[in-house]
Formats: sequence, structure tokens, C-alpha cells
Amino acid sequence: MGNARRMLADLKTLLRGLWRDLATLLKPGPRLVDQAEAVASVLLAIALAQLAGTRNVGWAAFSGFMVIRSHLAASTQRAALRVLGTVAGALAGYLVAVRIVGHPWWACLALAVVVTGTMYMVLVGRRTYAWLFTGLTFLMVVVEGVVPQAASPASFALARVEEILIGTGASLLVSYLSSKTLRRWVPGQPPKAAVSNFGWYPDAAWHAVQAGLAAAVIPLFARWIAVPTLIQAGITVMAVMAIPLASLTPASKVVSTRMVYRFIGCGLGALLAIAILLVSHHSVVLITLGVCLGVAIGRHIENGPHRYGYIGVQFALAFLVVLVPDRYASANMEPGLERLLGILAGFAVLLLTQQLFRAWRLLLPRIK
Repeated sequence: MGNARRMLADLKTLLRGLWRDLATLLKPGPRLVDQAEAVASVLLAIALAQLAGTRNVGWAAFSGFMVIRSHLAASTQRAALRVLGTVAGALAGYLVAVRIVGHPWWACLALAVVVTGTMYMVLVGRRTYAWLFTGLTFLMVVVEGVVPQAASPASFALARVEEILIGTGASLLVSYLSSKTLRRWVPGQPPKAAVSNFGWYPDAAWHAVQAGLAAAVIPLFARWIAVPTLIQAGITVMAVMAIPLASLTPASKVVSTRMVYRFIGCGLGALLAIAILLVSHHSVVLITLGVCLGVAIGRHIENGPHRYGYIGVQFALAFLVVLVPDRYASANMEPGLERLLGILAGFAVLLLTQQLFRAWRLLLPRIK
């Protein structure tokens, strides 16, 4: 009972802090410039993705949100790493997926090996962002390939690369234009030098194996759960488990904290997106204005002077996933809600895996 009250009090404190911070949403300054850049990048990514007829416009939109930073050099670096990781993951995923169509057990084995390996490199490698997207894209292509009637591995992999290229291209264009205009008066932060911790770390290996096994069980549900839901579950596993190496201590609560923040951010983002969809009645103008509002809120929270920045990223993810339609004429909540359920499914899989590993770790000394 005491723990529940403490958790409720912490949640109230968190929400009050976020609400106070949102009062400064339109305050002139560097954060407002960041928000304007993010909004412009996402809108351009959506427009280009709509024109190109891409499979998942929301993924291109979220790339537009995630890649653009306050400095052109930082945006360029993130764009290069995101594209590199996506291409590598798509190619590897395609080579595996064409051989395991309709065979979930082989997919489980492939995911266990590749997600474990890429997650370890996320923790200890220098190009963390590229390794993360290698694993994420591999997972997406392989999970899609489990279902025989789904898109072919080649078309799905190419679609992922196309969406990333559109989102990163939009980000780079907006970042370049901003560097020639707004950023002359409000300079941003250049990228920090990447640090490599490459070597053998037992705690990092244990952590990576947890992520690999959590991802590996996802294809087993392909008969009962839609592929977009499963893909989001896998993305949730990798996103939550991608933490700094220094955080891997026995007493660390970084993963559980990230899960809570992801749940809060995704829940709030999805609620706002649903509200906008309900009142917009398929109006392109209202949906576009809603996108501007949601993206600005997400970037504002991400850049806040508090410790809740991760909530802003997750807010933007769920908001764009639920709100941004692949075609404005047929905008509805079902695809977005399907993906949101996948995020919740990822939580469930990860919680179960963590409990099993915790029990195993407690059992090991007794076995010895």
C-alpha cells in the first residue's frame, strides 16, 4: 500500500512538472527555435512521403522528428548513422527473411542472435545510433517475413529504407536552411565526440541477451496478433533496453524508469492524437495543425530542464504513429491503435523476460 501511494505521488509530481514546463511552450528562445525546426522537418517529411506513396508515412515523420538537431553537423551525423544502420539492417533482414517465411522458430533464432549482438554494440560501441537501427530494421523485416501473406521481404525492406531516406532528407534540408537563417542568431549545440567502450563487459552481455530473448519470442504470436503490432512490440524492447553502459549496475532502475516514461509519453501522445482525429473529421487542415501542436509539445518536453526528456520522445512517437495517416482521405484510428497495442505488448514481453532473468540470477549461486 505504501509503495502504491509513493508511486502515485511520484506520478503526480511528474505530471505537475510537465504541465508547468508546457506553460513555456511559446516562450521565445532556443527551445522555440528547436520546436519550429522539428515541426517544419516533420511536415516536410509527411508531404514527401505522401507524394512518394510510401507504405508508412508515420515512420518517415518520426525520422524527421528524431534526426533534426539544433546544429547542422549534429543533424548530419544522426542522418548518416540512421541511414547506415537502416540499410545494413534491411539488407541483413532481407537475406534472412527470404529463407524463413512461414517459419517462426527460425525467425526466433535469428532475432535472438542479431538483436543480442546489435544491442551489445549499442551499449559498448562508438556508433550507437547506427547499431540500434541495424537491429531495429532487421527485427522489422524478419517479423514481417514470418507471415506468408504479408509484404515480400524485398518490398518491405525497400519501404523501410525509403521512409528513412525521406525523413532524414527532410531533416537535413530544414536544418541546412535554418543554419543559414535562424541559427545565425540562435546557434545550436555541435555534436559531442563519440566515445567507444569496446571490450568485454559481462553485465552488458547479460543485458543484451535479455533484449535478444525478449525480441525472439515475438514471432511466436504471429498467428494471433497483427504484424504491425508485433513490430511495435519489438521496437519497444530495443528502445527501452538501449541505455548507457554506465547505467548497468545491479541496483540500477534505468530500464524500469524508461518503461514508465515510455508508457506515460506514449499514453499522453496517443490520447492527444485520438482527440485530434475525433474532432478533425478527416480535415487536412485540422490534422496538419494538430501535427504541429503535437510535434512542438514533444520536442519541448524533450529539451526541458528536467529529467523527463525521454517522455517527450515517446510522446512524439505515439502521437505521430496514431495521428499521421498513410492517406489523409482515409484517416482513422485503427492502424495507430494497432501500433499502440504493440507498444504495450512490448512492455509485457520485456517485463516477463526481466522477471525470468532475475529469478535465474538469484538461482545461480544456489546451483553452484
